[in-house]
Amino acid sequence: MNSQISAIGVYAPSTIIPNDWFADKIETNNEWIISRTGIKERRFSEPDEFTSDLCIKAVKNLLAENPGINLDGVDFIVVGTTSADQVMPSMATRIQNYFNLPNTGCIDIMAACAGFVYGLVLAKGLIAAGTHKKVLVLGAEALSKFTDFTDRTSCILFGDGAGVALVEPSDKSKIFNCVTGSDGAYGKDLYLSQHASVVNNEEIVANGKIHQNGKVVFKWAVRTMSQKINELLAINHLTLEQLDWVILHSANLRIIEAVASEIGAPLDKMLTSIEFFGNTSSASIPLAWDIATKSGKIKPGNKILLLGFGGGLTYAGVVVEA
Repeated sequence: MNSQISAIGVYAPSTIIPNDWFADKIETNNEWIISRTGIKERRFSEPDEFTSDLCIKAVKNLLAENPGINLDGVDFIVVGTTSADQVMPSMATRIQNYFNLPNTGCIDIMAACAGFVYGLVLAKGLIAAGTHKKVLVLGAEALSKFTDFTDRTSCILFGDGAGVALVEPSDKSKIFNCVTGSDGAYGKDLYLSQHASVVNNEEIVANGKIHQNGKVVFKWAVRTMSQKINELLAINHLTLEQLDWVILHSANLRIIEAVASEIGAPLDKMLTSIEFFGNTSSASIPLAWDIATKSGKIKPGNKILLLGFGGGLTYAGVVVEA
């Protein structure tokens, strides 16, 4: 059975954090941050606003901005997040309970910044199997609550936000072939740990904060994402010119620029959310989609390549039709 993304919704907290906010906390400035990351500002959630709250608000916005769309018959919810309110109950069940959706399967997936695309892949499979007919896929993060603000190399990156897609059956396929994978050897280079003090036989800092070896992750991301874009094009029998847009996880604008150069894509084909939302992990791809839709770039029928990558290290990509 074929599937499609019927609607997208997003939510970002109202508190805007400009680059200058960091100046009295660490050795940095606005120009330094922009030159190395492309980030101009990001959003932070309120002290009493958590990932489940961001999810619920994103779903509300999906409903408000898409007349005719409703949650009747939603039978599965997938939430990609690394910053859940708690390990259990899952964020998916919090959404199920809030919207009073009966007989709805619920799971959270921990694939870091690839979580939203992993969710789309799972939703496509559930619908293709004929076991489910209406799936909510979310990517949501409250990363500001897990950021080490003494680490000048990483704290400037992260922001909070949420995105949601409604996936339903379709007369023709609009979610095409995908790639998924991981390289656990790099687990020690990007992690958030509360308990275990060793990853791959190396000691790590278990303080409940995000830790990243930026140089290693940057090189891996550019090399791997360039390869996976070409793989996605090949398995979907497409050329780069036949794609309307490419949305990579907005980790760092310099990564996106480097990948565009590697694959020979014009930079204006790469849609981003990094400039005004920072690195929102699993929320960055739906945020970029929403920005481009509201600015008139994405139009019905456009073919879009989505590719997320992050802690694990994990990656997941898929080509979709808007």
